[in-house]
Amino acid sequence: MRVRDRLDELYAIGDGPGANRPHRSPAEDEAHALAAAWLEEAGLAVEVDPHGNLFGHAHRADAVEKVSDTVWVGSHLDTVPRGGRFDGALGVVAAIEAVERVGSGSVVVFRGEEVGCIGSRALCAGGHGLPAAFLELHIEQGPVLAEVGVPVGVVTGVVGYARGELVLEGRAGHAGTTPMVGREDALVAASYEIQRIRDAALTIPDAVATVGQVDVEPGGANVIPSRVRLSLDVRAPDAERLDALVAAIGFEPGYRVEPVQFAGSAREALRAAVEGCGLPVVELPSGAGHDAGILASAGVDAAMLFVRSLNDGVSHSPDELSSDDDVATAVHVLADALDRLTTR
Repeated sequence: MRVRDRLDELYAIGDGPGANRPHRSPAEDEAHALAAAWLEEAGLAVEVDPHGNLFGHAHRADAVEKVSDTVWVGSHLDTVPRGGRFDGALGVVAAIEAVERVGSGSVVVFRGEEVGCIGSRALCAGGHGLPAAFLELHIEQGPVLAEVGVPVGVVTGVVGYARGELVLEGRAGHAGTTPMVGREDALVAASYEIQRIRDAALTIPDAVATVGQVDVEPGGANVIPSRVRLSLDVRAPDAERLDALVAAIGFEPGYRVEPVQFAGSAREALRAAVEGCGLPVVELPSGAGHDAGILASAGVDAAMLFVRSLNDGVSHSPDELSSDDDVATAVHVLADALDRLTTR
């Protein structure tokens, strides 16, 4: 299976265990170079925009665009540390398959999705024309499709999220000579803040909040922490709940992405393609941010297809898994949807 073989090639780039292709790393560059070679092999016209996003364009003589001039299909190749085999990479490899099969549309490989969708955000801010429609295939990163026993699902929208940090100040001191009473331990204060952040998210339905990084200064094993920085990632299905969560925690986001809904012709094309396979149409939201959400926020008719995730839906982990059969079904649905969008 060519898709599986190409996923293996990408997975081998960077130092293991897991997928290690962080944004702006030589590994991300190597993955883009490999994808560019596959685009050329597929007979696509290769282009790199000023932001480093990679494109492969195809034009079919009998194509009559239903939506407008262009339909893009793609995802990203950067990863979190020790990430999964499918996250992002499947969407790229599947996009190449779909465009090559259909003979129309464009493959796009975005930069820096895992660090805030840098490539798609930069593109939407200007410097390159936007498509009329965009399709993205992604592993679900959750257990819903496995629980209902269906290989693919159509995504209804992407939650909004905000990221920032909280800083706790204390006073350094010798770990052995400073009495416990009267200490100003910033890490102890941070532990209470982490619990408070969790409790704030629990009060808002379907909201989540995560502290994923804790930086401690000065960082000595025998020194009382004087300063702690907590990273914050908060998410909610709509702007009202996202506002409430940010206010409850009390931090200033470094950046924010608004919730979006997928409701146009691209989503309907995916629904029709799923039905065409004789499968039930399962619709579900995405709790993770994606490039499709950025394009939808910019007015593009975007849509996403999830493929069933195994291993209890674990993601951002080497244990991330989807079966060959499910992947083959997802690629077929993606190609069919692309065909529906670009031909009569």
